[in-house]
Amino acid sequence: MSILLVTSSPRGAASHSTRIATEFAEKLLAADPSNTLVVRDLVANPLPHIDADYSTGIYTPAEARTPRQAEVVGVSDVVLDELFAADTVILATGFINFNISSTLKSWVDHIARSGRSFAYGENGPKGLVTGKKVYIVLASGGIYSEGAAIQFDHAVPYLRGVLGFLGMTDVDVIRIEGVGMGPDAVTAALAKATAKVDAVVASQQVAAAA
Repeated sequence: MSILLVTSSPRGAASHSTRIATEFAEKLLAADPSNTLVVRDLVANPLPHIDADYSTGIYTPAEARTPRQAEVVGVSDVVLDELFAADTVILATGFINFNISSTLKSWVDHIARSGRSFAYGENGPKGLVTGKKVYIVLASGGIYSEGAAIQFDHAVPYLRGVLGFLGMTDVDVIRIEGVGMGPDAVTAALAKATAKVDAVVASQQVAAAA
């Protein structure tokens, strides 16, 4: 199994989403020596925001692109190749102003590309990135999975929507929520997320042994 881990929190070593997602990927890797892992750290190596050169370059034949167009389209090609090569994708983000991090949004902008990851046909759009299992690891200071604040969660609905549009419909969410509510809440949130990670890894080990 090829695993793609995408981290995006600006909090570095203090990031709960990066910690849990990294531990998740490492546990999947350890569970089967044949598994492989590719890590894309969007904070250490942020992707450029899409611009005019990108927007025109993706519709320009490769041989006719300017050097700048070739450069920015090449960035998109690399992240798309990483995505297509993966069997399992782990996306880690903090909950920032009710949505995903801007660095992860840039990643989405580079992978959501007409003719590569989706296409339009007689029956409408069709996602071309299929056969993937996706896990969203989302850390938030408050509780947004239930209760009155659920209306402010634009992160999970957005990711489910755009991933589904691209063909990735098998998506699970691992939340680390309430971490802004004190040390005990942090401990409980991390324990709950770790338990879910361990359950996923255990189930995959059982499936592999069957």
